[in-house]
Amino acid sequence: MVRNVLGSVLALAGAAAAVLSPFRDWYDGRLGRHYRIDELFTGVTGSRPGPLGSIFLAFLFAALLAVVGVVLRSRLLVASAGVVVLGFTVLWMVRQGESLGSLTVAGDGSGLQWGVANAVGGGVLLLLGAVVMPGRHGGRRPARGVRDQPYAAPGSENPDTWPPTQEPGPSVQTSTLPEPEPDLYTGPAPAARREGPPPGPEDQDTAPHPVVPDEGSDPRRPPPS
Repeated sequence: MVRNVLGSVLALAGAAAAVLSPFRDWYDGRLGRHYRIDELFTGVTGSRPGPLGSIFLAFLFAALLAVVGVVLRSRLLVASAGVVVLGFTVLWMVRQGESLGSLTVAGDGSGLQWGVANAVGGGVLLLLGAVVMPGRHGGRRPARGVRDQPYAAPGSENPDTWPPTQEPGPSVQTSTLPEPEPDLYTGPAPAARREGPPPGPEDQDTAPHPVVPDEGSDPRRPPPS
């Protein structure tokens, strides 16, 4: 957060310095907006164009590019704005040196002046802002699309590792039918009982006691069941 604010401040300060530089003296009392933008490619002349036909147009485009880069938190756009400002400034210095034979710096108001310094400083501030800014995806928080994506289901070769915490979990059920209910009977299977050893004496039933008829009853009648 701090890097983003600091980078934005540096980028905006550089853009402001670049836009204001054509309205200051560049060389020997001549303002930067008095240089035609096509003179940077063909050679410096003595003509004085309007603001939109001068080097001010290139710096205005760079400033707008920097503002868009700050809003979108795009380091590429801010760095591109710095390259445009420095590139046009260096190109002007080359053409100005060719027309005069050399470039000088003097304290009496002749030679290179504060307008050039503002342009160079603005380009450097734009590049520094692009370096300091963390960018759109430079924070610690993951992107919304990445954060909301669900975990992928485990493969069939390792079905017991869900959820992704590697804790034991239910196996993957491939059938659409409900799982069968477990059998409540916990004893041995009937087949195991048939194949088991014969019951011992303690497991056999005792012999039935003889039935003695009551006195006075007819011995020919069958005993009650």
